[in-house]
Amino acid sequence: MSYANIKSLVGKMKYKLKVYLRFFQFRLFPKKKNDIVEQFHKLYYDSNILGGTWKNTFFLGIATQKCPFDLFIYQEILYELKPDVIVELGTAFGGGALFLASICDLINNGEVISVDINDINGKPSHKRIKYLIGSSISNEIVGQVKELIKNKNKVLIILDSDHSKGHVLKELMIYSKLVSLGSYIIVEDSNIHGHPVQPDHGPGPAEAIEEYFKEYSDFMVDKSREKFYLTFNPGGYLKKIK
Repeated sequence: MSYANIKSLVGKMKYKLKVYLRFFQFRLFPKKKNDIVEQFHKLYYDSNILGGTWKNTFFLGIATQKCPFDLFIYQEILYELKPDVIVELGTAFGGGALFLASICDLINNGEVISVDINDINGKPSHKRIKYLIGSSISNEIVGQVKELIKNKNKVLIILDSDHSKGHVLKELMIYSKLVSLGSYIIVEDSNIHGHPVQPDHGPGPAEAIEEYFKEYSDFMVDKSREKFYLTFNPGGYLKKIK
């Protein structure tokens, strides 16, 4: 082995040792790691005010307004579960719906029902997407969703509409019953109201989840879906267990 190769090998070993020591330190002092994650979370999220990060994220040219780490987790969930239908509450510009439908194309299964109170022009058209216009908690919309999913075995729900605690809690009460066993109801933007961003927002998704679990135990928080450290949905990946 040449001197250059030996030097390169030693350098790699030193770097790995530093990484091991750093993560050992994080295990001894988890608050230090959490502080780093929280600081980056705030930096990433608040950059949207300057027109960056999630306000400047597009899928096939359509604004998604989501964290790419969460989108990657979504594709992992879709591949694992292969749901027959995904109900997305909160369409906005349609980037999220297009992303989900595109993953359904790749796994050759599933369709997307996307609901929003506003009908924004220019939403993407896709054979797997059906748009519904109206409030996610109205009797009319809930009735339409139930009709559309009645013959579907695997149902996954994403809550991303009005982020006030009361509204999210109503969505949880209604749509949790429509999720199939082993699938998920994903509560988006549980990071607001100081978890750790937008501290002045007022009670929102995180508080709705907390309230829901005071009465029900049919879901569990799947923390494994937060493996990339940064997620806009902390504690929001809820897996149906009974």
